[in-house]
Amino acid sequence: MTADTVAYHVADGIAWVRFNRPEKRNCMNPALNRRMMEVLDELEFRDDVGVLVLSGEGSAWSAGMDLKEYFRETEAKGLGAVRQSQRESYGWWRALRWYQKPTIAMVNGWCFGGGYGPLYACDLAIAAEEAKFALSEINWGILPGGGATKVVVDLMPLRDAMYHALTGELIDGKKAAEWRLVNEAVPLDQLQDRVTQVARMLLEKNPAALKATKDAVRRVKEMTYDNAEDYLVRAQEAANFHDNTGRKEGIRQFIDEKSYKPGLGAYRRG
Repeated sequence: MTADTVAYHVADGIAWVRFNRPEKRNCMNPALNRRMMEVLDELEFRDDVGVLVLSGEGSAWSAGMDLKEYFRETEAKGLGAVRQSQRESYGWWRALRWYQKPTIAMVNGWCFGGGYGPLYACDLAIAAEEAKFALSEINWGILPGGGATKVVVDLMPLRDAMYHALTGELIDGKKAAEWRLVNEAVPLDQLQDRVTQVARMLLEKNPAALKATKDAVRRVKEMTYDNAEDYLVRAQEAANFHDNTGRKEGIRQFIDEKSYKPGLGAYRRG
Protein backbone atom coordinates (compact mmCIF):
# COMPACT_ATOMS: atom_id res chain seq x y z
CA MET A 1 0.00 0.00 0.00
CA THR A 2 1.24 3.48 -0.83
CA ALA A 3 -0.26 6.66 0.61
CA ASP A 4 1.71 9.69 -0.52
CA THR A 5 4.53 10.21 1.97
CA VAL A 6 4.66 6.70 3.45
CA ALA A 7 4.67 3.34 1.68
CA TYR A 8 4.32 -0.09 3.23
CA HIS A 9 3.54 -3.72 2.58
CA VAL A 10 3.34 -6.82 4.77
CA ALA A 11 4.92 -10.12 3.78
CA ASP A 12 5.65 -13.26 5.82
CA GLY A 13 5.14 -11.56 9.17
CA ILE A 14 7.28 -8.50 8.37
CA ALA A 15 5.86 -5.00 7.82
CA TRP A 16 8.15 -3.13 5.42
CA VAL A 17 7.52 0.58 6.03
CA ARG A 18 9.29 3.18 3.90
CA PHE A 19 9.73 6.93 3.92
CA ASN A 20 8.30 7.82 0.52
CA ARG A 21 9.65 11.20 -0.56
CA PRO A 22 12.61 10.00 -2.64
CA GLU A 23 12.76 13.24 -4.62
CA LYS A 24 13.45 15.03 -1.29
CA ARG A 25 15.77 12.33 0.07
CA ASN A 26 12.89 11.33 2.34
CA CYS A 27 13.15 14.41 4.55
CA MET A 28 10.29 14.58 7.03
CA ASN A 29 7.61 17.22 6.53
CA PRO A 30 4.43 17.61 8.61
CA ALA A 31 2.40 15.49 6.16
CA LEU A 32 4.86 12.61 6.42
CA ASN A 33 4.91 12.79 10.22
CA ARG A 34 1.12 12.68 10.43
CA ARG A 35 0.90 9.80 7.99
CA MET A 36 3.63 7.83 9.71
CA MET A 37 1.70 7.88 12.98
CA GLU A 38 -1.37 6.58 11.15
CA VAL A 39 0.64 3.76 9.55
CA LEU A 40 2.20 2.75 12.86
CA ASP A 41 -1.25 2.65 14.44
CA GLU A 42 -2.62 0.56 11.57
CA LEU A 43 0.14 -2.05 11.85
CA GLU A 44 0.85 -2.28 15.57
CA PHE A 45 -1.70 -4.91 16.56
CA ARG A 46 -2.21 -6.72 13.26
CA ASP A 47 -1.94 -10.47 13.75
CA ASP A 48 0.02 -10.87 10.52
CA VAL A 49 2.76 -8.45 11.66
CA GLY A 50 5.50 -9.70 13.98
CA VAL A 51 8.35 -7.32 13.09
CA LEU A 52 8.41 -3.82 11.59
CA VAL A 53 11.25 -2.66 9.33
CA LEU A 54 11.68 1.06 8.62
CA SER A 55 13.53 2.03 5.45
CA GLY A 56 13.46 4.64 2.70
CA GLU A 57 12.53 4.75 -0.96
CA GLY A 58 15.30 5.66 -3.39
CA SER A 59 18.85 6.54 -2.35
CA ALA A 60 18.10 7.87 1.15
CA TRP A 61 16.84 6.60 4.48
CA SER A 62 15.92 10.10 5.67
CA ALA A 63 17.82 13.35 5.21
CA GLY A 64 16.20 14.71 8.37
CA MET A 65 13.60 17.42 8.74
CA ASP A 66 12.34 19.31 5.69
CA LEU A 67 13.97 22.73 6.11
CA LYS A 68 11.35 24.50 4.00
CA GLU A 69 8.15 22.88 5.22
CA TYR A 70 9.01 21.77 8.76
CA PHE A 71 10.99 24.89 9.72
CA ARG A 72 10.45 27.97 7.52
CA GLU A 73 6.80 27.52 6.58
CA THR A 74 5.74 26.24 10.00
CA GLU A 75 7.57 28.99 11.88
CA ALA A 76 5.84 31.58 9.66
CA LYS A 77 2.50 30.39 11.07
CA GLY A 78 3.48 31.12 14.67
CA LEU A 79 4.34 29.26 17.86
CA GLY A 80 1.18 27.17 17.87
CA ALA A 81 2.03 25.68 14.48
CA VAL A 82 5.61 25.02 15.59
CA ARG A 83 4.46 23.15 18.70
CA GLN A 84 1.93 21.14 16.70
CA SER A 85 4.60 20.14 14.18
CA GLN A 86 6.94 19.11 16.99
CA ARG A 87 4.23 17.02 18.67
CA GLU A 88 3.57 15.21 15.40
CA SER A 89 7.21 14.35 14.71
CA TYR A 90 8.26 13.56 18.28
CA GLY A 91 4.98 11.71 18.74
CA TRP A 92 5.57 9.01 16.15
CA TRP A 93 9.21 8.62 17.22
CA ARG A 94 7.99 8.06 20.78
CA ALA A 95 5.38 5.58 19.57
CA LEU A 96 8.11 3.72 17.69
CA ARG A 97 10.36 3.56 20.78
CA TRP A 98 7.65 1.76 22.74
CA TYR A 99 6.12 -0.15 19.82
CA GLN A 100 4.36 -3.45 20.47
CA LYS A 101 6.48 -5.30 17.92
CA PRO A 102 10.28 -5.37 17.49
CA THR A 103 11.51 -2.77 15.02
CA ILE A 104 14.55 -2.60 12.75
CA ALA A 105 15.95 0.48 11.01
CA MET A 106 17.23 -0.60 7.58
CA VAL A 107 19.43 2.36 6.69
CA ASN A 108 19.83 2.16 2.93
CA GLY A 109 21.25 5.64 2.31
CA TRP A 110 21.46 9.20 3.64
CA CYS A 111 20.62 9.58 7.35
CA PHE A 112 20.95 13.16 8.61
CA GLY A 113 19.98 15.22 11.64
CA GLY A 114 16.32 14.65 12.46
CA GLY A 115 16.60 11.18 10.96
CA TYR A 116 18.46 10.20 14.13
CA GLY A 117 15.14 10.38 16.02
CA PRO A 118 13.49 7.39 14.30
CA LEU A 119 16.89 5.70 13.97
CA TYR A 120 17.20 5.67 17.77
CA ALA A 121 13.53 4.75 18.18
CA CYS A 122 14.01 1.47 16.33
CA ASP A 123 15.19 -1.42 18.50
CA LEU A 124 17.87 -2.53 16.06
CA ALA A 125 19.63 -0.74 13.21
CA ILE A 126 21.46 -2.26 10.24
CA ALA A 127 23.03 0.02 7.66
CA ALA A 128 24.49 -0.24 4.21
CA GLU A 129 28.23 0.31 4.26
CA GLU A 130 27.60 2.94 1.59
CA ALA A 131 25.07 4.86 3.73
CA LYS A 132 26.01 8.37 4.85
CA PHE A 133 25.38 9.76 8.34
CA ALA A 134 25.82 13.31 9.66
CA LEU A 135 24.57 15.76 12.22
CA SER A 136 24.44 18.61 9.75
CA GLU A 137 22.78 21.12 12.10
CA ILE A 138 26.07 22.76 13.02
CA ASN A 139 26.59 23.60 9.35
CA TRP A 140 23.49 25.79 9.21
CA GLY A 141 23.84 27.37 12.61
CA ILE A 142 21.81 25.41 15.16
CA LEU A 143 22.46 22.65 17.69
CA PRO A 144 21.37 19.07 16.98
CA GLY A 145 17.86 19.26 18.43
CA GLY A 146 14.81 17.05 18.29
CA GLY A 147 16.60 14.53 20.48
CA ALA A 148 19.57 14.11 18.12
CA THR A 149 22.12 15.16 20.75
CA LYS A 150 20.58 12.70 23.23
CA VAL A 151 20.76 9.97 20.57
CA VAL A 152 24.49 10.27 19.93
CA VAL A 153 25.35 10.64 23.62
CA ASP A 154 23.30 7.53 24.46
CA LEU A 155 24.64 5.40 21.62
CA MET A 156 28.20 6.57 21.00
CA PRO A 157 31.39 7.05 23.03
CA LEU A 158 31.60 10.64 24.29
CA ARG A 159 34.60 11.70 22.17
CA ASP A 160 32.99 10.31 19.01
CA ALA A 161 29.64 11.94 19.87
CA MET A 162 31.33 15.29 20.45
CA TYR A 163 33.30 15.11 17.19
CA HIS A 164 30.20 14.04 15.28
CA ALA A 165 28.09 16.91 16.63
CA LEU A 166 30.73 19.65 16.39
CA THR A 167 32.09 18.98 12.90
CA GLY A 168 29.03 17.93 10.88
CA GLU A 169 31.31 15.63 8.90
CA LEU A 170 29.90 12.74 6.93
CA ILE A 171 30.62 9.21 8.10
CA ASP A 172 29.74 6.02 6.24
CA GLY A 173 27.94 2.93 7.46
CA LYS A 174 31.15 1.22 8.49
CA LYS A 175 32.12 4.12 10.74
CA ALA A 176 28.58 4.34 12.10
CA ALA A 177 28.85 0.69 13.15
CA GLU A 178 32.29 1.28 14.65
CA TRP A 179 30.88 4.20 16.68
CA ARG A 180 27.83 2.04 17.66
CA LEU A 181 25.30 4.32 15.99
CA VAL A 182 24.04 1.13 14.29
CA ASN A 183 24.42 -2.55 15.13
CA GLU A 184 26.26 -3.46 11.97
CA ALA A 185 26.89 -2.48 8.36
CA VAL A 186 26.83 -4.68 5.28
CA PRO A 187 27.19 -3.97 1.55
CA LEU A 188 24.07 -2.36 0.13
CA ASP A 189 23.29 -5.32 -2.12
CA GLN A 190 23.18 -7.56 0.98
CA LEU A 191 21.23 -5.19 3.23
CA GLN A 192 17.69 -6.45 2.72
CA ASP A 193 18.76 -10.08 2.99
CA ARG A 194 20.54 -9.41 6.28
CA VAL A 195 17.59 -7.46 7.70
CA THR A 196 15.24 -10.25 6.63
CA GLN A 197 17.47 -12.80 8.35
CA VAL A 198 17.38 -10.83 11.62
CA ALA A 199 13.62 -10.25 11.34
CA ARG A 200 12.99 -13.96 10.87
CA MET A 201 15.10 -14.68 13.94
CA LEU A 202 12.85 -12.34 15.93
CA LEU A 203 9.72 -13.93 14.52
CA GLU A 204 10.75 -17.20 16.18
CA LYS A 205 10.63 -15.63 19.65
CA ASN A 206 7.71 -15.28 22.04
CA PRO A 207 5.97 -11.93 21.23
CA ALA A 208 5.16 -11.09 24.87
CA ALA A 209 8.76 -11.75 25.87
CA LEU A 210 10.04 -9.59 23.01
CA LYS A 211 7.89 -6.64 24.08
CA ALA A 212 8.88 -6.99 27.73
CA THR A 213 12.56 -7.31 26.86
CA LYS A 214 12.80 -4.33 24.52
CA ASP A 215 10.97 -2.12 27.04
CA ALA A 216 13.20 -3.37 29.86
CA VAL A 217 16.40 -2.57 27.97
CA ARG A 218 15.27 1.04 27.44
CA ARG A 219 13.93 1.50 30.98
CA VAL A 220 16.75 0.05 33.08
CA LYS A 221 19.44 2.08 31.33
CA GLU A 222 18.61 5.07 33.53
CA MET A 223 17.88 3.12 36.74
CA THR A 224 20.06 2.20 39.67
CA TYR A 225 20.79 -1.51 39.99
CA ASP A 226 18.33 -1.94 42.87
CA ASN A 227 15.56 -0.10 41.03
CA ALA A 228 16.22 -2.16 37.90
CA GLU A 229 16.14 -5.39 39.89
CA ASP A 230 12.73 -4.53 41.28
CA TYR A 231 11.41 -3.32 37.91
CA LEU A 232 12.50 -6.51 36.14
CA VAL A 233 10.76 -8.74 38.69
CA ARG A 234 7.52 -6.84 38.11
CA ALA A 235 8.04 -6.78 34.35
CA GLN A 236 8.42 -10.57 34.26
CA GLU A 237 5.26 -10.98 36.31
CA ALA A 238 3.40 -8.67 33.95
CA ALA A 239 4.69 -10.58 30.91
CA ASN A 240 3.53 -13.85 32.49
CA PHE A 241 0.08 -12.33 32.93
CA HIS A 242 -0.12 -11.59 29.21
CA ASP A 243 1.38 -14.91 28.08
CA ASN A 244 2.51 -17.51 30.60
CA THR A 245 2.30 -20.34 28.07
CA GLY A 246 5.65 -19.48 26.53
CA ARG A 247 7.60 -19.76 29.76
CA LYS A 248 5.93 -23.03 30.72
CA GLU A 249 6.25 -24.54 27.25
CA GLY A 250 9.90 -23.54 26.92
CA ILE A 251 10.74 -25.18 30.25
CA ARG A 252 8.70 -28.28 29.33
CA GLN A 253 10.49 -28.73 26.00
CA PHE A 254 13.89 -28.29 27.66
CA ILE A 255 13.39 -30.43 30.78
CA ASP A 256 10.80 -33.03 29.72
CA GLU A 257 11.23 -33.40 25.96
CA LYS A 258 14.88 -32.38 25.83
CA SER A 259 14.01 -31.13 22.35
CA TYR A 260 15.90 -27.84 22.40
CA LYS A 261 18.64 -25.93 24.22
CA PRO A 262 17.88 -22.30 25.22
CA GLY A 263 21.43 -21.20 24.50
CA LEU A 264 21.18 -22.38 20.90
CA GLY A 265 17.75 -21.20 19.79
CA ALA A 266 14.13 -20.53 20.65
CA TYR A 267 11.63 -23.09 21.90
CA ARG A 268 9.08 -24.47 19.43
CA ARG A 269 6.05 -22.21 19.37
CA GLY A 270 2.61 -23.43 18.43
